[in-house]
Amino acid sequence: MKKTDLHELRKDPLLGRWVAVLNQSKSPSEYGQYALDADKEENCIFCAGKEKDTPGEICSIPKSGTGHNPHEWWTRVIPNFNPIFRVEGELGRKGEGMYDKMNSIGANEIIIESPEHSVRPEDIGLDQMVRVIMTYKDRMVDLEKDHRLRYTLIYKNSGRKAGADFSHPISHLASTPVIPKRVKEELDGAKQYYAYKERCIFCDIVREELRTATRVITETRYFVAFCPFASKFPFETSIIPKRHNCAFQDIRTDEIEDLALILSVILKKLRASLTNLPFNYFIHSAPNRIPRKNHWHTLGDDFHWHLEIMPRLLNTSGFEWSSGFYILPTSPEDAAKHLREV
Repeated sequence: MKKTDLHELRKDPLLGRWVAVLNQSKSPSEYGQYALDADKEENCIFCAGKEKDTPGEICSIPKSGTGHNPHEWWTRVIPNFNPIFRVEGELGRKGEGMYDKMNSIGANEIIIESPEHSVRPEDIGLDQMVRVIMTYKDRMVDLEKDHRLRYTLIYKNSGRKAGADFSHPISHLASTPVIPKRVKEELDGAKQYYAYKERCIFCDIVREELRTATRVITETRYFVAFCPFASKFPFETSIIPKRHNCAFQDIRTDEIEDLALILSVILKKLRASLTNLPFNYFIHSAPNRIPRKNHWHTLGDDFHWHLEIMPRLLNTSGFEWSSGFYILPTSPEDAAKHLREV
């Protein structure tokens, strides 16, 4: 790979967040255009039978009894078409005056959730949702072995307003050489809470939500789904495991089945309540502890992986962007009550 192929990561010296600066800048006329469009099934390269049209497969869950037929699969993982992060190369950390930067080493992958084009995320069925979650776990386990990578984020964009470029059911994976600022804030907050109370804040949240029940949408044997007390967006939903566990990749098989159930139920409730809802969901898990064992020595006690669903109902205002102070037009209690009753 040529050095010029790598994008650049730059650190904001005031806020401590990293941004990726692409190596080829877009002109003003290029904004608002979609480079790729897979709205029509006949043109969709994610559908079964179009495997040769995608980048080389990373892994897949083949359909049983199909041998090595490349067209018979349940889920597939492929590299992103225009990856921000690439596995090949060196980090190349360096300074430029007072500023810090490095190469965008990491991984960008597309997780194809189904061979069928027109199925919605909430309608893929329980067995298929289990396979999707298994694929998430397998990719995180594999990427954790690369000591250059600090964090792996699984996320889904559903609907154009939520950032989706394709209508085929897919999720995304980004593995980065730094911990994203939003995740670091959670990690630091959980660590401070544990230092003060010697309890996991997420375990306390689960106990409190189950005690009051006003914001709980539903619960299963292993998970609880609720609208957070201080939600940023209306109908925002958190799904947290009842068993304390900092790393998503340590999820058990019976918990995967339970997560598939509660995630499907919540997505169906959101669709029934809010027609054609665009949304994002993402999994926040522990960072890769191998490179910095001493730094994360309490992580197994103070952090707790979780899944967040963010409906995209509102446009963020200038006040909210500039202040980080969100305005919520539907209370979490009313949102949860409505979703419970759907």
